[in-house]
Amino acid sequence: MTKDIPTEMLNIGMVGHIDHGKTTILSKITGKFTDTHSEELKRGITIKLGYADTILEKNGKKRYISFVDCPGHEMLMATMLSGAALIDAAILIIAANEGIKPQTKEHLIALQAKKVNKIIIIQNKIDLVTKEQAQTNYQQIKKFVKNTIAEDSPIIPVSAQQDINIDKIKDLLMEIAIPKRDTKSVPEFLIARSFDINKPGTKIENLNGGVLAGILKKGTIKVGDELEIKPGITKKVANQISYHPIKTKVTSIFRGQHSIKEATPGGSLAFETELDNTLSKTDSLSGNIASKPGSLPDISETLKIKYELFDEILGEETNSKIEQLKPSELIMLSINTTTTVGKIEKMTKDEIQLSLRIPAIPIKGDSVGLARNINGHWRLIGFGEII
Repeated sequence: MTKDIPTEMLNIGMVGHIDHGKTTILSKITGKFTDTHSEELKRGITIKLGYADTILEKNGKKRYISFVDCPGHEMLMATMLSGAALIDAAILIIAANEGIKPQTKEHLIALQAKKVNKIIIIQNKIDLVTKEQAQTNYQQIKKFVKNTIAEDSPIIPVSAQQDINIDKIKDLLMEIAIPKRDTKSVPEFLIARSFDINKPGTKIENLNGGVLAGILKKGTIKVGDELEIKPGITKKVANQISYHPIKTKVTSIFRGQHSIKEATPGGSLAFETELDNTLSKTDSLSGNIASKPGSLPDISETLKIKYELFDEILGEETNSKIEQLKPSELIMLSINTTTTVGKIEKMTKDEIQLSLRIPAIPIKGDSVGLARNINGHWRLIGFGEII
């Protein structure tokens, strides 16, 4: 089945305010109603990270595209940041009848924090407004993205319900430059999902091992390779929690519905392993990193970050100025597909050292999203990188 998979692959994030049309647009691009994927994940090895995978073709050229769900609701910004760590480019959806909402702003700034600078803007639901209203909304979008990473991004007027300009979205997806993939380095597999695919009552001799799903950031992984997963599993003894890396072997690899023998970066992947399913069920390993044994940094309960704060807090109806970080302040950190909270122990003008509630794997250069608890909500206030 490998021959059916195009060599060109892209991971596309779908971002935007809740109810602005992400699911409908995805179903028009892929031909699938993608909200049904969670049950499929439980019953088969197919992995649709977030929404769906599809193959697009134009003028004889094919591309395999994985769409990553970045939730639009304000309470799910940590998940959105995790999704942003996995994507090469993004589709930002803005409904013409509602305009730019607080989460629209927050999502754009999150893409900047995660250094995602290839963005397609969709002005959706143009069938619900007049021509004049659509033109006004278009100018508002142009003003909104001025002086941001999306300033030169194309803006496509779309009606997903009426199938207007869906083909233009596909055309632009075929034109995005494929990032240079690093296949030579030691592999880094970012685990976004983990689960048990066995049906209740399956006989022991017929059981499948635990499945790890996510994105291969660099390197290659083959069937038969041994993997080490960090931070791994937790153990609690006398109210003390400790983390223990686990090792396993890859027994099969799937890219979408396609069985492959060797995985390279690009597109969502699912690795069936020899793991006991009690270790992988219900996303218990999501946020972990897998690599060859002994190649990942040690688990760390401290983290040093070079950071930069935004000017204003987004995600609220009225923006307010962001105050400087303070010693002992608690900050939520989004690192790859994991989220943790850190307490600031030391700081300078542009560097902080934090003690972490949940340990992390500190890979130098990885980007980090910083969020502060404001009125009971975690609000994105800046970004940085591990040093």
